[in-house]
Order: sequence, then structure tokens, then C-alpha cells
Amino acid sequence: MEHFLFKQLAFVREQTLKMTEGVTEELADQIPDGFRNSIRWNLGHIYVVFERHAFQYIGLPLHVPEGFKEQFEYGTSPLEKPAGVTVPSLEELKTLLGEQHGRIKEALAHRLEEKIDPPYTTSAGMKLETAEQFLTFQLYHEGMHLTAIRIYKKLLTQ
Repeated sequence: MEHFLFKQLAFVREQTLKMTEGVTEELADQIPDGFRNSIRWNLGHIYVVFERHAFQYIGLPLHVPEGFKEQFEYGTSPLEKPAGVTVPSLEELKTLLGEQHGRIKEALAHRLEEKIDPPYTTSAGMKLETAEQFLTFQLYHEGMHLTAIRIYKKLLTQ
């Protein structure tokens, strides 16, 4: 039987992908006044952080295209573009985001209670000790960035 957590993760990801409807390549790169990031950055950031949370700390290989960490990792911003890095298209980001859930479910469905050593403390101060805790935290993280995308979209299309 499928763990409910995977249904929650799929639901949140569907909402994220739905929020990209009507977003053009141009709109994806606009940064609202008073902010540091764009819709494209938020999508890439969701992908990169989920890869790290799902795979890195449990010792599995990450699927992160070249240049993604430099563009989308915590603390980065499109205001400081790294030299020589190719910006992914919206379609590429949507494809990666769409495929990510299945890879994570396949890799971790039977490893949810596995301990992470050493435990990891997020930038928000939350201590994570199992694969399940990392995935549960991702619901908060993606929801926060989904809200940012929603706000950016509204501000930029008024």
C-alpha cells in the first residue's frame, strides 16, 4: 500500500506545475520589485533542494543537471548569474519536476524509516533524522515556494 506521504507530495507537485500554466519564458525571469528571485528560480530551487533532501543525505546519487546548483541552490539569486551556466527552459524545469516524484517514490518507498547519520538541521532550524522526515519537510518547503510563485505571478500580471 502506498504511504500517504507520497500522495501528499504528488498533490503539492501537481499544484506547483498547475501554477506554471500561463507563465511565459519572459514572465518566468521577471523579478517583482522588492524581491530577489523569479518564478524560474523558485521552480529550479524546488527541484534542487528536493533532490538533495531525497537522495544526498541517504547516500543515493542525485539527478541534478549541470549548472543547477550554481543557479538554484539556497542563497543563490538570478540577480547574480553565474558565468557560463545555461538557464533551463520552463519546459525543461516542468519535465524535471514532473519526473522527480516517481524517482523519489521508487528509491525511498521502503526506506522511509532509515536513519540519516549525522542528522541534518535545515536553514529554518528543523532537525531531520530519517528519509520520511526529509520528505515531510519538503511539503513545507515546496508549499512555501509555491506561494512565492503564486504571489509573483499575481504581481507581474496585474
